[in-house]
Amino acid sequence: MSNMMRDSQIMAQTKDENLGYMSDMALELAQMAEDSGLTTLAYLFRMAALEASTANSMLAEPDEIPQQMTSH
Repeated sequence: MSNMMRDSQIMAQTKDENLGYMSDMALELAQMAEDSGLTTLAYLFRMAALEASTANSMLAEPDEIPQQMTSH
């Protein structure tokens, strides 16, 4: 049981790091697109970065979800 829990923790941590990396990459690509005058593309990359960082912060606080469900 504890082995499974540890594995899922490691997976969550890896996912966390990947999302952070994706967010950083998307922001870099947005900057490059902006420098090339591709404002629409830059906007899309910024949205992707925002999406990744939002998902990242949601993963960091998994405790809040069960509380909302049980409060009813």
